[in-house]
Amino acid sequence: MRRPSPTGRPAGGRPPRPRAEQAEQLGFEGMPERLFVCTPSKLGAYADCPRRYRYAYVDRPAPPKGPPWAHNSLGASVHTALKNWYASAPDRRRPEVLGTLLKGTWVREGYRDDEQERDAFRRALAWLESYVAGLDPADEPVGVERVVAVKTAVLAFNGRTDRIDSRPGPDGRPELVIVDYKTGRTGLDADDARGSQALALYAYAAERVFRKPCRRVELHHLPTGTVAAHEHTPESLHRQLSRAEDTARDIMAAERAVADGADPDAAFPTEPGPRCGWCDYRRTCPTGAQTPGKEPWSAVDRLAEPVGDAD
Repeated sequence: MRRPSPTGRPAGGRPPRPRAEQAEQLGFEGMPERLFVCTPSKLGAYADCPRRYRYAYVDRPAPPKGPPWAHNSLGASVHTALKNWYASAPDRRRPEVLGTLLKGTWVREGYRDDEQERDAFRRALAWLESYVAGLDPADEPVGVERVVAVKTAVLAFNGRTDRIDSRPGPDGRPELVIVDYKTGRTGLDADDARGSQALALYAYAAERVFRKPCRRVELHHLPTGTVAAHEHTPESLHRQLSRAEDTARDIMAAERAVADGADPDAAFPTEPGPRCGWCDYRRTCPTGAQTPGKEPWSAVDRLAEPVGDAD
């Protein structure tokens, strides 16, 4: 008997073939279709532009991305600071600790220069101080940066929520609320909360994970201190879920077409528009390359403009 090698293969045995060379697993008639594994960002990428989805999730190796965006760095820094604020003991959840928390989570990529970065830090700290002043430090959310997941006949969905609160519902019983932090310049309203597929999917999944009603979704816009909210119904949640499943079917059909030899550009067409200037793959995409690109710090510059002055 051969001695097993350290990798678990018989000594002298042939190594396994690369994944691409392995024989395709045979299916059987009547077997259910494989579920589409997705997150809100994955579904959103295809809805925004199928070509961007292809570059991010289909092409391997993936095309190189452009430089990091300062507004993403700013948003990530603020989100992590709030996560760490809630991770602290209730008696330490004080506004004066926010400077230390933000400094410890600060992401420096994408800014034009040190002056812009310092100004962004000051603005972010002011947002956080104003926001936590309206919070009860003793409140313990059901989840902070909590992953929720659910399976349907089409989807294997998972997503990370910023926060899940528990609040009394109309009948006094506890209900869950999805809270999503926003740091972009533009204010948000109830239509944004109502139309957000990501928030609806979070609510649908949270209700099933925690076995409590979850119908209310909220967008907390830190720069203005406003809250945009919507109360879903079971019917409206299912409509958003059906839209997500339709998107998943379109993606799977396009991926199958490419696997069968179709032109990838035809299977994943571009959706030209203002988003092209902000796309990570603008330089790779022939259509996007014809659109003037935004500077990595442009969105942060706009944060300093009066609300009525920007495009």
